[in-house]
Parts: sequence; structure tokens; C-alpha cells
Amino acid sequence: MKTYYLFTIAVAFSFTFWACQPSGKTGENADAGKTGAQTSEQPAAVNPDAMTNNGITLTPVTNSPEFADARLQLKAPADKAMLKDTTVKFDFDVENYQLGSQTPDAAQKMCANSDKGQHLHIILNNEPYLAYYESEFTKGLPEGNYTLLSFLSRSYHESLKHKGAATISTFTVGKPKTKSDFDVNGQHLFYSRPKGEYIGEANIKKILLDFYLLNCNLAPDGNKVLAKINNSTFSLTKWQPYFIEGLPEGETTISLQLTDKDGKAVPGPYNSVTRTIKLHKDEPVIEKK
Repeated sequence: MKTYYLFTIAVAFSFTFWACQPSGKTGENADAGKTGAQTSEQPAAVNPDAMTNNGITLTPVTNSPEFADARLQLKAPADKAMLKDTTVKFDFDVENYQLGSQTPDAAQKMCANSDKGQHLHIILNNEPYLAYYESEFTKGLPEGNYTLLSFLSRSYHESLKHKGAATISTFTVGKPKTKSDFDVNGQHLFYSRPKGEYIGEANIKKILLDFYLLNCNLAPDGNKVLAKINNSTFSLTKWQPYFIEGLPEGETTISLQLTDKDGKAVPGPYNSVTRTIKLHKDEPVIEKK
């Protein structure tokens, strides 16, 4: 009787030990797959804030280095300057931010990245931005009134959005017939990314969407940015960058509009903007004539 009792306990213990092993991986294989790339058996993490519409997905870009102490100041041209020369000198003070260096997490972002490193985004009258990798440069400009937005940019073109990382000013070149009516105290939206052509499969999977706001913020019960990407519309209620995924090859049209809490367009010269970009998996073939 005693022998039978001990045998029963041993069998029960063996069954319990076997049942507690990880399913499908027992013994010496229990640790297999813990190192190296994530396997297809493990589902990729899904961002709960991602939005999908007609096959296009917008996902907030997170965990970028903050550079919270970085500062940008405009030295020239002075605000409201009246310039005679059409060759304009731009001069900035950059503090606690290294132009020309790669942003530490550039490789992990897996999106288009400048091999020249961190830089300034210079936006004149909300035209496509110009990237500069030094704090002093000159540029020829035609006669006219100019609104200048400048801000610090990571090497993958994501803007620094904290106070002190951007400047806004106006200036005039020559003697234009009209005066600038830009209100620096008004609510404004400036388009930044995406821009131009993207070539190579690695560069077209994730496209950065980024814009700059002045004197306003976004909220579910406040101002919003309506982003229309081809035939898909998204309501953005937080000022942050996004990755666009699911875009087809070829042309994509992107429209941004700043709206108030009632869905009406916020008045301003740049608060509604449309741009076109092109995506190519391979280098476009140019026909020889």
C-alpha cells in the first residue's frame, strides 16, 4: 500500500512539472529565440494612438531625443528689417545643439535621414523649407515681403517644438508695392515634412509628417489640424510628428488645414496648404532624347 502511494505521488509530480514548461519549448530549447531579431511568432507592438483610413496609417513618432536645453536665436536679418540688397545674410545663434551631427536614434527611426546631420529648417512665406547645416549663410531673394520661420531639426527632419527652439520674424527686400499683413501674434500653421522625392524601399515605407504651430495648440475640444493624404482624412488633436505608412508608389498629395473647435478654418495666410511628393522604390529611369 505504501509503495503504491509513493508511486502515485511521483507520477503526479512528473505531470505537474511537465505542464509548467513553456508551451512548445521544453528542456534545452526553452530559451531559443530570446536573442536576435523578433521572430514572426511574436506579434509587433501596435501603437494604440495609430489611425488608419483607406489603407493609410498615421502613427505618432515617440521617444525622440528632446534636446530640451537647445536654443535658437536670429541675429540677422533683424525683425522688420528693410533690406536694400537682394543678397540676404542670415546669422543665427545656436546653443546646446550640434549642427551637422547625426541624431543618436537616427538608425532606429528607419525613415529618410540627412547624411549631413542635424540642421536648421528655414521657411520663407511657407514655401518648402530650406535646410542649412551652418548657422551663417547667404541667399539671394527677389524684392518682396518675407515671413521667416526657422527652427532646429533633427537629422531625420523632425522639428524641435519646445519654446526657444524656433524664431519668427518679418523683413522686406527692396521696395515692394504692398506691405506685409502677417500678424506674428496670430495663430499659424507652417508645413514642414514630407517634401520632394523619396527613393528606395527603405525610405518610402515610413514617411515623416511634421508641421509647426505658432501661438496655438491642438486638443480634442479645441483647434485641430485636418490632414488629407490622397483620399484619406485624419483629424490631428495633438501637436506631434507622425509616420505615414501605406502610401503607394508615385505621387501623393498632402493637405493640412488649421481649424478651430467648431471645424472652421482659422484665418491666416498659411493655415491651409497642399503639397505633392513622389515615392519610388527604385531610381527613376530618365529617357534619353
